[in-house]
Amino acid sequence: MSGENYRRRLRALLRLAGVRRALDLSRFERAFVHQSYAREHGGDSNDRMEFLGDSVLGCITAAWLFERFPGEPEGVLTLRKAAIVNDAALAQTARKLGFGALARLGAGMRAAGGADNTTVLADAFEAFVGALFLRFGLEKATQFVISAHVEQLDHSSDALLDAKTRLQHFAQEHHAATPTYREISRGTPQHPAFKSRVTVNGKILGRGEGSSKKAAQQAAAQAALDSIAGERRSVPRSGTPSVARSATRSKGDPSGDSPLGGAEPSLRGDVSKAKSERRSVPRSGTRSK
Repeated sequence: MSGENYRRRLRALLRLAGVRRALDLSRFERAFVHQSYAREHGGDSNDRMEFLGDSVLGCITAAWLFERFPGEPEGVLTLRKAAIVNDAALAQTARKLGFGALARLGAGMRAAGGADNTTVLADAFEAFVGALFLRFGLEKATQFVISAHVEQLDHSSDALLDAKTRLQHFAQEHHAATPTYREISRGTPQHPAFKSRVTVNGKILGRGEGSSKKAAQQAAAQAALDSIAGERRSVPRSGTPSVARSATRSKGDPSGDSPLGGAEPSLRGDVSKAKSERRSVPRSGTRSK
């Protein structure tokens, strides 16, 4: 892409943030410089900008959720935030906005499909948010994040829990067991291709592939859910009991005993994971820190 076409694409992105005139685009160009490109050509990568954008994105998302869902407890809000800022969700938006064509990648990374890599796209999205914040302040960064990303997502209760979490809830409720994941292969550093399989009580329920270990596990979990759904038409599309009721019970009823036997599916572990693993991958079909 020629220099002028590149800058034209950048200005189109800035208009989504309400920026009509931007003479200096250097900061926004840097937001798309992957470390592989920086190593080959010199200069700074987007790592530092991504670091800043990550925090700005989290702040904007938390404020939006606080206002949008005034009656929900902290645990459910944490899950909602994780669903918005994870790599898979960010990469999905980045693809729609054409971030892949703007990404500056090293030769090896580009040959390996880096322009459509979930991590690369999510990092570029965060870096772009960071650049917006530095150049135009929180208001413009908020306008971009909300209009281009947050408002485009599904915020129903079904969207809160990813495939691994849904499978865990189902296995605990119906089999009093926890799914076990085993990595089958991981490809090469130049061409990562992780493969995983999931078992419950020693039975293989699904296999999956992905560009990361977590993505492969999510794919395996979704395959297991699809398989179970074919055998029994009662597989929940989200956690059972309802998300809000589970979050409340996880705080007030530490015993978590289920009338069906085994542990009651609880969001306590999910909330903890959402806080500590921002980059967990959501339900299949989407690469969201």
